[in-house]
Amino acid sequence: VVIFFPLWLGDMPALLKAFLEQVARPGFAVGPEGAKPFGHKPLSGRSARVVVTMGMPALAYRWYFRAHSVKSLERNILGFVGFAPIHETLIGSVEGLGSAGVARWLGKLGKLGAQAA
Repeated sequence: VVIFFPLWLGDMPALLKAFLEQVARPGFAVGPEGAKPFGHKPLSGRSARVVVTMGMPALAYRWYFRAHSVKSLERNILGFVGFAPIHETLIGSVEGLGSAGVARWLGKLGKLGAQAA
């Protein structure tokens, strides 16, 4: 699944939240109704990779801003339903990558995807 949302908003847009609420109906991403809501993680055994592109340098986002939005997505949504491990790839300064930089990142991401399949 590929999900796009603007990182700079600091929170997910309403349509993405609505999608996740539908996916998280009882019996799929969360336990069946009446079950212990925090004890059952139906998507356990699956891993995830979050890839984020941004205009600022990735190091600045990770260290100065502490990757707040990414950590929130990982902990409050993916981790809550059982995804583990959750890996992240932050690609910063995308405006300055140029065609060679884009090709390099696409190659790296392609290899990561092939390893996961």
